[in-house]
Amino acid sequence: MTINEMLIQGNVLNLFIMGIIFVIMIILISIIGNGIAARSAGDKEQPAAPSIQRAGNDAVTAAISAAVNEHRKNNKS
Repeated sequence: MTINEMLIQGNVLNLFIMGIIFVIMIILISIIGNGIAARSAGDKEQPAAPSIQRAGNDAVTAAISAAVNEHRKNNKS
């Protein structure tokens, strides 16, 4: 086997391995991209104002509303 044949075989092997790595990288990038898209789609399902939907705030909300109404009655311009 001559030096030229060894260099050609080395280059062929190099290109072959580079192709395999390129395919693996494409697969990994698509998997990661799908994971990010699925995670961000789940974030959109959350309500815009979760503090309004808390349980146990009915009494506080009623007290504040009554105080505001009383203040408006007493301070009409």
